[in-house]
Amino acid sequence: MNDLDRAAHALLRLPPSCGPVRLVAVDGHAGSGKSTLAARLSAALGDAPVLHLDDLATHEELFAWTGRLRERVLEPLSRGGTASYRPYDWALRRFGEARVLPAAPVVLVEGVGAGRRVVRPFLARLLWMERAAEDSWARGRRRDGPEQASFWDGWTVAETRHFAEDPSRPFADALVRECGEGYDWLPGPAVTAGAHQIITHGDGFPSVI
Repeated sequence: MNDLDRAAHALLRLPPSCGPVRLVAVDGHAGSGKSTLAARLSAALGDAPVLHLDDLATHEELFAWTGRLRERVLEPLSRGGTASYRPYDWALRRFGEARVLPAAPVVLVEGVGAGRRVVRPFLARLLWMERAAEDSWARGRRRDGPEQASFWDGWTVAETRHFAEDPSRPFADALVRECGEGYDWLPGPAVTAGAHQIITHGDGFPSVI
C-alpha cells in the first residue's frame, strides 16, 4: 500500500462533514502541485469527484467565488443532493455548460483558497501543498508559458493579498510535500494530540487513530 492509498483509507474513515460527504480541500500556492495531488488522491479513492476552483473563479473574480461555491456546491451536498455548476472557460471568458458533482463518500476541492474561512466549516480535512510561494509561482509560469506572463503578474499580487487576509495554512491538518516517489505527509499547524488526530509518524504515512 503506497502513501496515497493510505491517505485514501484514512480519509474514508473520517466522519462526514458536508451532509453525507467527506469534503477534503487541497490548498496551496498556485503552481504548487494541488491539481496533481487531487487527481492522484481521486484515483486512489476510486475516482472520487474533484471540484477545481478555477472553474468557479473568473478573470474579474479571482477570489470572489464563495457565493457560487456555497449556492451551487456546498448547500446541495450538505442536503445529500447532487451539486451542479457551470465551469468558467478562461479562453472564452464565459461560463460553460452545467457540470454535476455527486454527493460521493469523499469529494475533493482543489485550488488556491480551498481552505478559506467560509469553506472550513464544511471540511473533513484541509491538506496544504508545502511549497514556497516563489517556487510555486515559478513552476506555474513555466507551465503556462510566456503568453500568460501578464496574468501571472496580476495573480501573484492577488494571491498574496488573499492569503494575507484569509490564510489557509495555519488551519491545515496535513502538510504535503512532493518527494522523489510519492509524497511526504507531515502534521499541519491545526493538528493537536488527541482522539481526532489523523497524521502519525509511525510509518511516515497518514493514519487514523
